[in-house]
Amino acid sequence: MTRVFSGVKPTGHLTLGNYLGALRRWAEVDQHQADALFCVVDLHALTVDHDPARVRRLSRQAVTLLLASGLDPRRCTVFVQSHVDEHARLSYLLECVATDGEMRRMIQYKEKAAREQARGGSVRLSLLTYPVLMAADILAYGTDEVPVGDDQTQHVELARDLAVRFNHRYGHTFVVPKATSPKVAARVMNLQDPASKMGKSDDSGPGIVYLLDEPEVTRKKIMRAVTDSGQDVVHDREGRPGIANLLEILAACTGGDPEELAGGYASYGALKKDTAEAVIEALRPVRERHRELCADPGFVAGVLRAGAEKAQERARPTVDAAYRAIGLLPA
Repeated sequence: MTRVFSGVKPTGHLTLGNYLGALRRWAEVDQHQADALFCVVDLHALTVDHDPARVRRLSRQAVTLLLASGLDPRRCTVFVQSHVDEHARLSYLLECVATDGEMRRMIQYKEKAAREQARGGSVRLSLLTYPVLMAADILAYGTDEVPVGDDQTQHVELARDLAVRFNHRYGHTFVVPKATSPKVAARVMNLQDPASKMGKSDDSGPGIVYLLDEPEVTRKKIMRAVTDSGQDVVHDREGRPGIANLLEILAACTGGDPEELAGGYASYGALKKDTAEAVIEALRPVRERHRELCADPGFVAGVLRAGAEKAQERARPTVDAAYRAIGLLPA
C-alpha cells in the first residue's frame, strides 16, 4: 500500500486554505487509499521568535482540528513531531549530506531572510536548515507520496535529492518520495491580497477565513473580498485574480468547475454571496466536531500517545538503518 505523510505547522490558526488545500483531501482520500501519517510539526514552529505557551496551545488546537476535519485514528496515524525522536535523529544525518548552497536557494528562506535583513535583524540557523528536518519527517517513514500545496513542492524535491544522494553514497536506505496536490484550490489566496497565499501566519486577518471563525465573521470577510476591475465574471488567474480566487473556493466547496461556475454569474455580489454560504456550510461540521473534541481532551491526548507509539515503530527501523549505513557504531 502507498504510504503518505504530511504535516501542518502550529504557527497560527488553521485556515480555509489549509482545509481546502490539504485537510479535506487527507480525510476524504488519503486515509482511505493509503497508509497515511499526519503530523503537527511543532519543531518547525521554533525556527522563528515564538511564545512557548502559544506553540503548545496551537499544537493542541491543530491536532483537534485535524480530527475534526475527519481524520480517523483507526484509519491513519495522527501525532506530534516532537513526540517521535527519530525526526531529530535523522535530521542531523541528512544535514551531513545536504549542502549550504541548497539551503540558501530555498525560496522561503530567501524571502524571510531578506525581510529580516531589511529590518536590520538576522534569522535563526534553524530557519536555514529546517528543510532538512522536513526531509527527515518524510524519509523516516518510507513515504511514497507527500500531499502538499504548490508552495511546498520545493521542499519535497529537496527530500528526493537527499534520498537519492544518501542512497548513492551509503547504500539504498530511503524510498524516494513524490509530491501530490489536488487539482482545484491547491493554493487558496488571501481575500484582501489575491496575489498572496491565505497563510495562517499572515497578519492580514480580514483576508483570511479561519476554520474556527463564526459564520457571520466568515460571511463578512468573503463579502468584503477584493475583486477586479470590470463587471463580467470570468475565471482568469492572471487578469482577474480576485474573482478567480472566489470561483476556485466556490468550486472546491461545491465540487464544481471554476470556469463553468463563472458562466452562471452576472455580478460579483452574487458570486460572493454564494461563495460565503458554500464556505460556511463546508466548515459547519468541522466547527461542530471541534467543539465535541474540546469537551473530551482525554480522547485527544490518547490519540496522540497511540499515534506517537505507532509512528516511532515505523520510523525507527529506517533511521537505525541510516545510522548504520553512514558509518555510526550501533549502541
